[in-house]
Amino acid sequence: MTNSASVWPATATMPRYDAIAADRRTGVLVVGGGMVGLTTALELQLAGADVLLVEADRIGSRTSGHTTGKVTSQHGAIYAQLADRHGLEAARQYGMANQAGVERVASLIDQFGIDCEFTRAPAFVYATEGTDLRREAEVAAELGLPAHSADSAELGLPVKATEVVRFDNQVHLHPSRYLAGLAAAFTAAGGTIFEHTRVTEIEDGIEASTERGPIIRADHAVMATLLPIGTLGGYFARTRPQQSHGIALRLPVPAPAGMTISADGPTRSTRPWPGGGPNGLIIVGSGHEVGDQTDTDAAYRSLSDWAGSLWNERLEPDYRWSAHDYSTPDQLPYVGKAPGSPVLVATGMHKWGLSNGTVAAGILRDLILQRDNEFHLLYDAGRIGDAHSVATLVKDNLKVGKEFAAGHLRRLAGGGLDHVEVGQGGLYDLDGTTVGAYCDRDGRLHTVVPVCTHLGCPLRWNQGDATWDCNCHGSRFNPDGTVLDGPTTTPLATPDTAER
Repeated sequence: MTNSASVWPATATMPRYDAIAADRRTGVLVVGGGMVGLTTALELQLAGADVLLVEADRIGSRTSGHTTGKVTSQHGAIYAQLADRHGLEAARQYGMANQAGVERVASLIDQFGIDCEFTRAPAFVYATEGTDLRREAEVAAELGLPAHSADSAELGLPVKATEVVRFDNQVHLHPSRYLAGLAAAFTAAGGTIFEHTRVTEIEDGIEASTERGPIIRADHAVMATLLPIGTLGGYFARTRPQQSHGIALRLPVPAPAGMTISADGPTRSTRPWPGGGPNGLIIVGSGHEVGDQTDTDAAYRSLSDWAGSLWNERLEPDYRWSAHDYSTPDQLPYVGKAPGSPVLVATGMHKWGLSNGTVAAGILRDLILQRDNEFHLLYDAGRIGDAHSVATLVKDNLKVGKEFAAGHLRRLAGGGLDHVEVGQGGLYDLDGTTVGAYCDRDGRLHTVVPVCTHLGCPLRWNQGDATWDCNCHGSRFNPDGTVLDGPTTTPLATPDTAER
């Protein structure tokens, strides 16, 4: 039977920390216990800063614990695009930044003896439908990356690849065990972690309010929460929320040893799964914008079906999960000081947060310590971007406006609450009012007002993950209305309901 959970937290022992119980004062407040937050906190603590990290749930519980687990500068067929759009020097900086991120992860694992299935392996991008990757290989090599054209046989996948680019000496690991190691190293160095401590607002000062009441005052603050909370910096309007789906399964044959990603759509990304034995494989793909699809069960099935078609066998995953990240209009993350605020941010990792997040942590550390960082300007959090970026932002925000208006108009309920079947959710009628409802496996009915508490956009039910998702800016909620992912920090309202 398939476990509907990420394979990484499910196979790791994560440390536990108390929730905040009283007001605190610290030198640096880091909000978010994922890759960016934990790495930034550790880097600053090692440099002599006084750091306190808070996490709304458990450390590594969201996107960082739901990644593919690849740490690589090979981000698909991206370098020729970056060179054409931003110039060779910017493309070189991006490649060198992420290659440095790979090696920084390796050095932290070595320094602190983190047991996280660290493995060096090649990373391949391949085309199957005539996409020309020759220039991608040439540009990547010209930028100084460990890249070259390769033969289809090197993939280890039974696909008919027409072009293949190989990056040597890249890394895959167990991300949850790596995050646990970072947390242990951080606290051993004198840092403090509070879990189940959601920051709801940060005022100039810096003064952070928490959901439980205590106030945290700091000299510096880092917002490492996937997307900054609320309307901070306007990043909700400068990014788009992207969701991917993943499965862990066992093949009938030994799994390919390298990491792969397709240049053609639909994207399929693979890597070995050591926990599944020699035949274990992770597959991630079937991407779409958050809230853009309701039948996400089909997204999971497409991954299993793809593997089954390659190895001519019906394959049932051991685990299945999803994660989401944010994309920027110019393909580069935002890292640095948020416009109009003293708060530092890191967002828009384009699903490559293990390497980009490590780069971001170095930039944030150096900004707080007033050091130079060679990648700061490339990742500048205040940039507007080129004309193409502005046009993309306009188009994206027009779509958000349309979703806001049309989404509220099309709220068609699917009968009364007595029609909600076990394991099913969606929009239902309650005395003439449309409500969101879900009946869990124990027969308990959960009802919410299906309107996002961020900026009021309509929510869509995600059947595959059993969540309420916002297509406008990517907030996601559990069936009972509690917040899974921001930018919102407020749970969904609950309607008055009759007993089931």
